[in-house]
Amino acid sequence: MTAHLSRRSLLGLVGAGAGALLLGGCGDDGSDSNSGSQTIDWWHIQNTEPMLPVWAAMAKEYETAKGNLTVEIQPLENEAFKAKLTTATQAGSPPDLFQSWGGGVLRQQVDAGLVKDITDDVQPWVGNLLPVSLEPFTVDGRIYGIPFDVGMVGFWYNRDLFAKAGIEAPPKSWAELLGTVTRIKAAGIVPIALGGKEKWPAHFYWAYLAMRIGGLDALRRAAEDKNFDTPDFVAAGQRLKELVDLSPFQKGFLGADYSSPDGQAAIMGNGGAAMELMGQWAPSVQASASTGKKGLGDRLAFFQFPAVEGGKGTVSEVFGGGNGFAIGRNAPASTVDFLRVLLEVENQRKAAATGAVLPTNRAAADAIEDPNSKVVAATLASATGFQLYLDQAYPPAVGQQVNDSVAELIAGSKSPEQIVKDITAVAKSQ
Repeated sequence: MTAHLSRRSLLGLVGAGAGALLLGGCGDDGSDSNSGSQTIDWWHIQNTEPMLPVWAAMAKEYETAKGNLTVEIQPLENEAFKAKLTTATQAGSPPDLFQSWGGGVLRQQVDAGLVKDITDDVQPWVGNLLPVSLEPFTVDGRIYGIPFDVGMVGFWYNRDLFAKAGIEAPPKSWAELLGTVTRIKAAGIVPIALGGKEKWPAHFYWAYLAMRIGGLDALRRAAEDKNFDTPDFVAAGQRLKELVDLSPFQKGFLGADYSSPDGQAAIMGNGGAAMELMGQWAPSVQASASTGKKGLGDRLAFFQFPAVEGGKGTVSEVFGGGNGFAIGRNAPASTVDFLRVLLEVENQRKAAATGAVLPTNRAAADAIEDPNSKVVAATLASATGFQLYLDQAYPPAVGQQVNDSVAELIAGSKSPEQIVKDITAVAKSQ
């Protein structure tokens, strides 16, 4: 898990910590031997509005329905959560129900025997969820977590600035994207906002290009073979360098972060750039970071990462991630049932209505109100393949090297050929 997860996980709405409910002592199975009651220890990072009270209300309703059960909630700020969870898992005592993003970290927890295989338990209802949303939480064909939110990365663009540059429709190919950048720049407009300092936003470009050029199989083979030094990954870097050579980013982008008042999201929200490549949380972060706290409103639109000519991937394959929950190895049996309730359609509708969640229960999609969020949800529903963020899909050290190497490529200090060798070296060391 990397430092930017706080922005991904709540569409940019996770803030400084709310008061946490301290965990009460309980046995390994979460039961009280004297009363027969059970306690579910639940850790999550929805520690501010709008989801903090929503989760609390759902827990209270479940307690009332069960009578002899208590849900002890610990809402934590993202970085505090990661630190506390690391301590708990290293001690072999994970909480009963805890936030997870799947991918490489979940696999490590599975290999260490820290989480429950819930495949059989969830079969009666898991079919209600978007299939792509389950992929990051599936390890070797078995399910170890359930996603409550799912999204994807794509280009968010300013309709007015596109029109000012004489561009009538979003680009559908990489060549068209490069042409669009050139035309926007010629009109005196910054084509793309990028928070280069934080590194993770830049890795989206290289990852998507690798997907479009090599297809999803190329990324999966790289994970299995621990080898990124292949023609497809080199080509991804070469295509990215084509974009970088056009100088498409705002002045000082290498020192810019994502969500500060002068960062990537604020530049977009204030109309200072025509595009950004970002996840489904982009509109809310743009609004919160912009001067008027309103963002672009109906001037903002979305298009998918374009195809690359001659590539083996397709635009129906998407790149993104989601938020979910895993179940600790000593959790009481009622924890799976509580998770089922959280994913019921009415509860997913309540979450979606906040604007902070794109629901994974397909029947809850009707509660999505924002037009752009509806586009993202529809795109996900029709996706033919899904790739988790590379800095989560791979082991943490490999994911960090991907971020570092792409940043070096964009800064001009490393070549496309050099970065794949660096990433491969770290992968083989794991």
